Amino acid sequence: MANVYVEARPKGRDEGTHIDDYVVEDHADHPLGTFQTQKAAIDWAKKQGHHPLVARVRHLNNKKNPDHWRSA
Repeated sequence: MANVYVEARPKGRDEGTHIDDYVVEDHADHPLGTFQTQKAAIDWAKKQGHHPLVARVRHLNNKKNPDHWRSA
């Protein structure tokens, strides 16, 4: 089961600003799917056999730093 990352878009947005959608990405930033809610993105990733991770803090999302992510 591969790790995938569920991130809010637009990326780099300020805390408290509007979220357009959520994207599921692999470790190389390739989008695998786009969803209206974080729950929908997580559910889809699990159904596909992936292990979804979400950022602990929205603006800290370095995929190379495991402390920035938690299991969904």
